Amino acid sequence: MANKILITGAGGFIGGFIVEEAIKRGYETWAGVRKTSSREYLQDSNINFIDLDFAHPDNLCKQLAQFKEEHGGWDYIVHNLGVTKCKNSADFYKINSGYVRNFVDALVACDMIPRKFVYMSSLSAWGKGDEINHTPIKLTDIPCPDTEYGKSKMQAEEYLASHPDFPYMILRPTGVYGPREKDYLLMMQTIKMGFDFGVGYHKQLITFIYVKDLVRAIFAAIDAPVTRRGYFLSEERAYTSQEFRKYVANELGKRVVIPIVVPCWLLWIISVIAEWFAGKMGKTSTLNRDKYRIMSQRNWVCDTTPARNDLGFTPQYSLEEGVKETVAWYKKNKWL
Repeated sequence: MANKILITGAGGFIGGFIVEEAIKRGYETWAGVRKTSSREYLQDSNINFIDLDFAHPDNLCKQLAQFKEEHGGWDYIVHNLGVTKCKNSADFYKINSGYVRNFVDALVACDMIPRKFVYMSSLSAWGKGDEINHTPIKLTDIPCPDTEYGKSKMQAEEYLASHPDFPYMILRPTGVYGPREKDYLLMMQTIKMGFDFGVGYHKQLITFIYVKDLVRAIFAAIDAPVTRRGYFLSEERAYTSQEFRKYVANELGKRVVIPIVVPCWLLWIISVIAEWFAGKMGKTSTLNRDKYRIMSQRNWVCDTTPARNDLGFTPQYSLEEGVKETVAWYKKNKWL
């Protein structure tokens, strides 16, 4: 009998790729998707769907009890549900950490603890690294998240760790890109128009992980004989924004791209104004104060040695290779 796996947030960019890989690996795959969420990339007939009410603990417990009665429990859970921008900062904590708390409590109460619970956190949970010497962020560093997003992710991590014997694994990827992703798409569209916007004048090192590599890391964490640990995930080298621009421009056939550097103080003002206007219209803004802190961070280098040693995971895609495949998909699907 195939092992059962639940992927929450399955309708999102990363979630769809996790679902696809789970099916390839022969899992009985359950996709946690809200009724209002898109299922555009969840068309495989082997996918089972479930809409769990993470916001209301009593309803969630009833849903889990019913699932247990009809199907048994899940062998593995990948909790990929989360938000990166919100109308109200309180929603970061409600969704990114509150839903984790409700889910873990319900799994314990219903005696449905899986063999492993993989939580998708973020490098932002650790906060800024060394912005002078650019030494890698390490697991031994004290976490100091400086964004509401990062703080909410760390809050969820702390709750998982507070449950004795709960078999969690925490993955903290850096910038995730690939087909279907829309934030990096905006940057690529700007480069296609012949411009590239950077932030700040001090040296900045950024790191990436291609979505297919991230998915491989998730299943490496499931298969590894360890639990109750967390790992940073990124390609094993850092880049500058100029290198990212070069790779994208090459794939788009752009010979001339004009770099425009925006001072941090100006980006802060623009972010505050954009967030205010979006709030007035009842929308979320891609550019906001939280995003400003992320964009202005100068060191995104992290130590991936523990993931290599414990999980046997090393990324297969370089940024150049990942950008090539991503741009090809955008072109084919007329996103670029």
